[in-house]
Amino acid sequence: MNREEILALVKHRLQQAQTALEDGKFLIEGGRSPQSIVNRAYYAMFYAALALLQQVGKVPSKHTGVISLFDTEFVVKGIFPKELSKDFHKTFELRQMFDYRVMEPASAAKAQEVWQKSVRFVEAVRKYLFECMQETAG
Repeated sequence: MNREEILALVKHRLQQAQTALEDGKFLIEGGRSPQSIVNRAYYAMFYAALALLQQVGKVPSKHTGVISLFDTEFVVKGIFPKELSKDFHKTFELRQMFDYRVMEPASAAKAQEVWQKSVRFVEAVRKYLFECMQETAG
C-alpha cells in the first residue's frame, strides 16, 4: 500500500469509530439496550485502534491481536497511557461477556460509563493521528 492508500484507510477507520460513538450516543439518549451501547463503545475503540495500526503497517485479523498490538506498539512505548489500554481491555471483556456469556444486560449507568471511556479513547487516537499527519505533511 502506498502512503495515500494508507491515509485513506486511516481516515475510513476513524470515521467508523466516530459513527460507532454517535450510534452509542443515540442509544443512550433513546434509553436503549445497555448491551448495544457497550457494543458500540467497544467498536468505536476497535476501529480507532485499527486506524493506529494501519498507520504503522500492522493489522492483525483477530480482535485480541488488535488489542495486543495497541499495547505493544503504543502503550508500552509510552505514546498512550496505560489507562487507555485498561479501558480497551475492559470494554472488550464486557462486550464479550454481554454478547456471548451473560443473560443479564449491563446497567444503563455502566453502559454510559463505558461509552464515555470510548469517547476519550477515540479522541486520544484522533489527536495523535492528527499530530502524526501534521508532522508528515510539514
